[in-house]
Amino acid sequence: MKATPGTVYLVGAGPGDPGLMTVRAMELLASADVIVHDRLIPPGILNLARSDALIINVGKEGGGPSTPQERIEEILVEHGSAGRSVLRLKGGDPFVFGRGGEEALTLRAAGIHFEVIPGVTAGVAAPATAGIPVTQRGMASAVALVTGHEDPSKGETSLDYPALAQFPGTLVLYMGVRRLGAIADSLIAAGRPADQPAALIERGTLPDQRTVVTTLEELAATAEREGIKAPAITLVGDVAALQSSLAWQEQRPLNGIRIAVTRARAQAGSLSRKLSSLGALTVEVPAIRTEPVDADKPLDPRGFDLLCVTSTNSARLLFGRLAAAGLDARALSGLTVAAIGPGTARELAARGITADIVPARSISDALLDVLKKRSFKRALLVQAESGRDTLASGLSSLGVEVETTVLYRTIAEPLDSTRITATREADVITFTSASTVRFLLEAVGGAAGISREDGSRPKLISIGPNTSNELRVNGLEPDLEATDHDIDGLVAAVVLNAGR
Repeated sequence: MKATPGTVYLVGAGPGDPGLMTVRAMELLASADVIVHDRLIPPGILNLARSDALIINVGKEGGGPSTPQERIEEILVEHGSAGRSVLRLKGGDPFVFGRGGEEALTLRAAGIHFEVIPGVTAGVAAPATAGIPVTQRGMASAVALVTGHEDPSKGETSLDYPALAQFPGTLVLYMGVRRLGAIADSLIAAGRPADQPAALIERGTLPDQRTVVTTLEELAATAEREGIKAPAITLVGDVAALQSSLAWQEQRPLNGIRIAVTRARAQAGSLSRKLSSLGALTVEVPAIRTEPVDADKPLDPRGFDLLCVTSTNSARLLFGRLAAAGLDARALSGLTVAAIGPGTARELAARGITADIVPARSISDALLDVLKKRSFKRALLVQAESGRDTLASGLSSLGVEVETTVLYRTIAEPLDSTRITATREADVITFTSASTVRFLLEAVGGAAGISREDGSRPKLISIGPNTSNELRVNGLEPDLEATDHDIDGLVAAVVLNAGR
């Protein structure tokens, strides 16, 4: 039977910052059967694809191996004809120097339905992130988007340099870093002022974006001196002079600081995003992962008068175990619900349960101190397989009948040499639990394994007392411990460390 032709979505992935992808692009990324992507897409974004999606890298890189455009179009036709949902993911906007028009024409000729999902283009986004408006009242009432990398098979340029030289506004050049000298010379020869302000913006919208302001005649020399590499946007126009007044990215508290996030892969993203939004360069080093224990085993909390939820993972997995017993949140009615820390309390609140007790410090001893002031007969503790017995033994000593239910276990996540090297080279390593300390150190060969060749090491920032104690047990003193023992508190500690 002949397959029904599917749909090919020509999607703009934006300029690099994952937060600048459109909602529609993210929806399609999560649902596509096939993803055909370029090199310049937001880092880590493919982690959001379906686990069974076919992912095809057709990325092109100047001077290196590349997939011919004809082959890319063949791939789109092949999978579209087979009835699949195909996401053609391109950096920036597919119709702005993205060859999306060529692919659309090929798909139309093949009778395959396609849709175009615009993206934020780097020519506008990179200058904005650098603090340069491409238009400005009294300075530039128009903007021209120009390719600096023309078809090499052409015998001569198709750019009208005299017209560009007289253009009454801002020129934004995509690509073409290696041709800056020729481009600048052509513009100056055609009448563009040699001393007109210009800017080079490398890796626009990403945390390690670099911006250098110069003049048109000094463009090539400045790019060489500063080591500007692709991807980069070049801007020529009076508005470039506004960069010193309007730069905002560099003013973020963690700008340019390299931070290793050791949290489990499934949870690392939220911490990484918080840090990145403050300017940090994050590398995810998931030293641990969690796996449910007896996920389908029924759990009935009725008959207890105290429920102690010891972590965010416990809060998340608790409700699956209730469902296995045919119960829901109503089964917790009448129980006193105690949460270790505000993060655990928020996880419960997201599921409609307000914790009755949340100690000021996110440790078992602090919770036990609060519980000692109350009277309970039967307590149910839900926790990790390797959870400390401080709470259970403390309650038992008060005459409380305690039942402990293990909801998950924490195991090591194998780390490759690239992530281990990135951890050593980081400015800061964040630890969100004792297990992240234990398993990271196992992966790097002990405390000495996070030291650099010169004997220095990254700053170590801990989420709370148990995590700090684990560092000390392994011969390491935390440089800072979060005051509030949750993710927001950890981020605040990183910011505080950066200010020292």
